[in-house]
Amino acid sequence: MSAEIRHISVVGAGLMGHGIALEFAIAGYDVSLHSRTQASLDRARSEIQLSLDKLINFELVTPERGSAAPDRIQATTVFEKAVEDADLVIETVSEDLALKQQLFQRLDSTCPEHTILASNTSSFLPSMLAANTERADRILVAHYVNPPHLVPLVEIVPTAQTSDETIETVVDLLTGMGKRPIVLHKEVPGFLLNRLQAALLREALWMVENGVASPQDIDLGIRSSLGRRWAVAGVFEIFDMAGWDVLKAMTTAVNPDLASAPDVSQLVKQKVAAGELGAKSGKGFYDWTPESAAALRQRIASALVEIEKWESDRE
Repeated sequence: MSAEIRHISVVGAGLMGHGIALEFAIAGYDVSLHSRTQASLDRARSEIQLSLDKLINFELVTPERGSAAPDRIQATTVFEKAVEDADLVIETVSEDLALKQQLFQRLDSTCPEHTILASNTSSFLPSMLAANTERADRILVAHYVNPPHLVPLVEIVPTAQTSDETIETVVDLLTGMGKRPIVLHKEVPGFLLNRLQAALLREALWMVENGVASPQDIDLGIRSSLGRRWAVAGVFEIFDMAGWDVLKAMTTAVNPDLASAPDVSQLVKQKVAAGELGAKSGKGFYDWTPESAAALRQRIASALVEIEKWESDRE
């Protein structure tokens, strides 16, 4: 455990919040989990137990260690109680800039002077959140990937004012509990992961819109080739093996024709306007039932566990 961080607060008890709280509790930290409603906290408690059961079933957590974790999480609807003695706060509220800015301003005025304030935002620059606070040196983004209790990576995105001490403290904390943090050298929209993901998705949507391939065949292509390689080797590793002369020839031919429109895909706009939001609405590019959505989540979880075993063996 980190000597500098003893009490952690997670503000927001939704999909990401409950998983992040669970991870810290499993690692032995006292955690406060805040939500505005008791109903949300009750749902989070249920999800925490379900996630914990999966971790035990996957043999990633021992039953003894797992049984102690829920008692380390104090759930509350009282904001001040949740954050007043926190050493680290991670917010996971809705992806709304005004809401997050108001929250950071409130955290700045409520938390002790030494408290580090982190956001799990997937898109907003940390400097936007630090602007209305008096502790820009202790603010950063800690971007987890869903499901946070199964994906080891956390993106650390500092502002130009974030101190080296703050970055080191958070990196040491995460590394000590088995996460794999990466620290960006500077803030950019989308950070590292979502920039890569957005670039791939833009090209995939372009191919569907222009009749090149179906969504199902694009997914099959990723699952059956590129995705399998990326699970064990990164893009720079792969092209170091292939040779950058090969990459130069390929991109000379392909790059001029790649999708580059700055606007949101018309196909996505149409889906949203039609209420075809994906699994949450029962239809997206696929038709979904609660059972088929649960089956995909289970398939992803099982695969993530197996991939982590490969990584552990390699290390």
